[in-house]
Amino acid sequence: MLKWKYLITAGNVANMYTIIYMKADYEPWWKFEGWETFIQTNETFETEEQFESALQTKLQHFRLTYDNEETKEGGFWAFWSEDESVFCEACDDDVQIYHGIIALKSEK
Repeated sequence: MLKWKYLITAGNVANMYTIIYMKADYEPWWKFEGWETFIQTNETFETEEQFESALQTKLQHFRLTYDNEETKEGGFWAFWSEDESVFCEACDDDVQIYHGIIALKSEK
């Protein structure tokens, strides 16, 4: 059975690497119930080299696109610009939109 771990841990042998991009009104590390519905892309790689290259390319793109960045637990990145928000009817206010990257690797 595979166990999912966040972040890349050097020296561990893994058989699959995944980069998830989600867009939601909260940072990706919260992973509230139903967070999967906010997934925009889900990319899987067989080698750590492919994974690292794709992750660095994606992070660089987001860093050039959005004004703000925050990282948590090493495998979660949130990007946002202050001018990107949507109206929340339940809270009767605008809420910030976050572009989240989650880096995963599976281990046996």
